[in-house]
Amino acid sequence: MIRFTAAIALGCVGATVAFAQNAPPTYQGDPDVYKVIFEDQNFRVIAATRKKGVHDKAHGHPLLSIVYNVTDCTTTLYALDGKTTENSAKAGTAGAVPASSPRIRPRI
Repeated sequence: MIRFTAAIALGCVGATVAFAQNAPPTYQGDPDVYKVIFEDQNFRVIAATRKKGVHDKAHGHPLLSIVYNVTDCTTTLYALDGKTTENSAKAGTAGAVPASSPRIRPRI
């Protein structure tokens, strides 16, 4: 089954500088999974589509993001130190993803 999530990156120029990352943002770090589907001077909409069992390439989240789950989804987040966190979301739900360093690799 294909999992689909849309993320909207929000922020301002000052926040961008404060949250500069070493890793590229999702759509640059793993373009096979993340596609920019809309962008203007205020925000960017990124669609994430991945098949079950797929590991994302390491990436950062340079801005606060809003994630909207189009399908039910269980994701395992893998920290660089080897720790894991399981995250389950139902279709039609949304949540905030804080700006973060390149420390997680989702796996569906």
